[in-house]
This record gives sequence, C-alpha cells and structure tokens, in this order.
Amino acid sequence: MASAQASLLPPEEGRPPQPVAPGLWLFAPSRESQGGSAWLLETAAADLLIDCPAFTRANLQFLAARPRPACQAWILLTGRDGHGRCRRLQQALGWPVLVQEQEAYLLPGVDPLHTFASEHQLEPDVRLLWTPGPSPGACVVHVSPLGGAGLDGLFCGRLLVPVAPARVAPLRLRGTFHWGRQLRSVERLRQWLPDGSPDWIASGAGLGALRGPKLVEQGASLIRDLDLEAMVLQPPDGPMTPKPLS
Repeated sequence: MASAQASLLPPEEGRPPQPVAPGLWLFAPSRESQGGSAWLLETAAADLLIDCPAFTRANLQFLAARPRPACQAWILLTGRDGHGRCRRLQQALGWPVLVQEQEAYLLPGVDPLHTFASEHQLEPDVRLLWTPGPSPGACVVHVSPLGGAGLDGLFCGRLLVPVAPARVAPLRLRGTFHWGRQLRSVERLRQWLPDGSPDWIASGAGLGALRGPKLVEQGASLIRDLDLEAMVLQPPDGPMTPKPLS
C-alpha cells in the first residue's frame, strides 16, 4: 500500500454498524459527533450515509465494500453536530456530500460538496427539509415509499431527541442555536410531511433514552401530538418531560 493511501487509514479499529431493518444500518455512537448516531440507508437508486460515523477501520471497510460505485452514494449531513470527520471520510470514499447551505463553510476541503436552500428532492422518494434551530443549517431527511410499499421514515437529525422509551421531542440544550426557530421548524415539518407519515423516526442524537429500540415507531402520531406551546419556556438542558405553561 502506498504511503499516501496508508495515511488515509483510520488508526482505530472500531466495530461495524448493526442492521436495524432491511436496507438500514446504525453506526455505533461517535465521540466525534458528541455521541450522536449515524445511519446508512439503501434506497433503490443510491446508498445514503446520513451523518458521519466515527472514522474507524471497521466503518470505512464496511462503507468501502458497498457494491454501488461512488456515483451512486451520498453523505447527507443533518447539522453541524453530525459532521464528525467528514473530510477524511469523504476523501477515503469519494462520495459527494450534501449539506444545507448555511453550514457549507464548516467543510473546507470537502469536494465534491453540494448545498441546498429550503427544500431538496434527492430522489423521487427522498426529500430534505431545512429545519434550523438545533444548528443554523439543520435539516431532516424524509424517505417515503413509491407505490405505497417500502420504507417510510424520517431521519430527524437533532431536531427531535430521544427523551424516553418510544418517544422523541425537541430538547433545548446549551448548544442549541435558536430554540424558538427549532419549535417553528417542528411546526413546519408537520405541514411538510404527508398525512400518516412517517411510520418511524431515526434520530441523529444519542439513543440511550429509548432503552433498546433504535427506531421510534408511530412517528406520524408522535410528531402530531407534540405540545410545542408547552415547550416554549423549557430551560437549557431542561426537564426531559416539558411542563405546561402556568
């Protein structure tokens, strides 16, 4: 192996991602993204790496062994906390990166780098929506089945965070960019999603609060039933279960 190629190899072995559902894998929590979760989704047209997993040998070997060429794969970033070591990963794989335009400046040297503004249709069944709040360029990725059969899920980045078993909600953290905009983004998400969708939600945050399961089922009703008004005065790193306004 040439020294230039060897220099791209991660120093850490790590462990490979685990299958969660047909065509869906979850990577181990990464300290490079504050313990966040990255996912690989196999669609009809491409492999989608949603946020960056830890830059380890196991992860790189798994991704490099995917049967599709780099022209049929993407790295989609849902917010600055999910960037991890994006440049090193992109250099090793050659996959293009897609990020909301507000956070493109955080990725110097990443090439090819594509951006979008408010919404973006990546494939007929894959759409992205800008949802600022957790970070200026936060976004979500919605995958919906063509012809009524297949995956119907939402990769919500850190817009919605696991707070209890089978439950995600907006959570105001000390690093939250703008809490009011985050709540407005959740409201916009409600209007943007098709009726009855998604079946499940995959968060980009740590999943420990889910106590085992990786996906949050009944995603459509969960998003619909969030009491955003009761969350307005939630303090940073506030209660996991927001209390109503007095």
